[in-house]
Amino acid sequence: MRRIPMSSEVFIRRHPPAVVSGQTPAAHNILEDIVWHKAGEIAAWRLAEPYEAIDARARHASPARDFVGALAAAAKKTGRPGLIAEIKKSSPSRGILQPNFDPVRIARGYEAGGAACLSILTDERYFGGCFENLSTVRGAGVSCPLLCKEFVVDEYQIARARAFGADAVLLIAAVLSSAELASLTAAAHGRGMAALLEVHSAEEAARVAALPEVCLNPARTLVGVNARDLTTFKVDLGILERVAASPAGHALLHRNVCLVGESGIFTPEDVKRVQQARFGAMLVGESVVKQGDTEAAVRQLLA
Repeated sequence: MRRIPMSSEVFIRRHPPAVVSGQTPAAHNILEDIVWHKAGEIAAWRLAEPYEAIDARARHASPARDFVGALAAAAKKTGRPGLIAEIKKSSPSRGILQPNFDPVRIARGYEAGGAACLSILTDERYFGGCFENLSTVRGAGVSCPLLCKEFVVDEYQIARARAFGADAVLLIAAVLSSAELASLTAAAHGRGMAALLEVHSAEEAARVAALPEVCLNPARTLVGVNARDLTTFKVDLGILERVAASPAGHALLHRNVCLVGESGIFTPEDVKRVQQARFGAMLVGESVVKQGDTEAAVRQLLA
């Protein structure tokens, strides 16, 4: 497992700076706070299960399912962007979303309603998730491929995602240098998983579009455009349109890389707006997970 040096491309500080004059440094934003906490989580996981052990477990797990193919098949069948429906208990901006959180019930509702794939939050401190929810949903017989929605900063998390049954993993450009994006994408592909590379601006999209061609294999890589600014958690659906219309967006579409619209999608009109911007898939969380009947919520969104 290679260690990759940090880059000036990334404005998120991956570790807290040294304490000065007894003052504990504060994170600049929510995303930075989350990333700082990850270092301690990963260290604890490594103590409990060394990298070699988790990697062996990952390589002996049931084969990963075709995440990209499932989205493409759904889009072809319905004429709408393929839906990745998200399973999460809470969020830093909205608090508890599902007081009676049952990932299997939610997953079965999503699948019955027409979701092509599922996104499962695995962050415990900020989103009330855990990696065990991946294996629980997969073990319950849900056939939708699963995205591990984690704040990945280390290859250990890639191996852990695969060991718990993930078929795809999220990689956030705001947190990772181009070298890290390339290396971690290769790590995901090497374990049979798809990689969803997430951006929030045309500049980040340009970084992704400039990655080595092998990283942008359209059968194994998607590029998500998040309408939510992860540093403030504010949402602007127009970001999706601006990034898709940028030179980097055109370059990715020209290479047949599926664009995934993320966040801020609440109504069938929003779905049409995303589709008109040439997004082949969409990731939706809050608008469906908060509903008591998740099957009906998905059907209504896709109506």
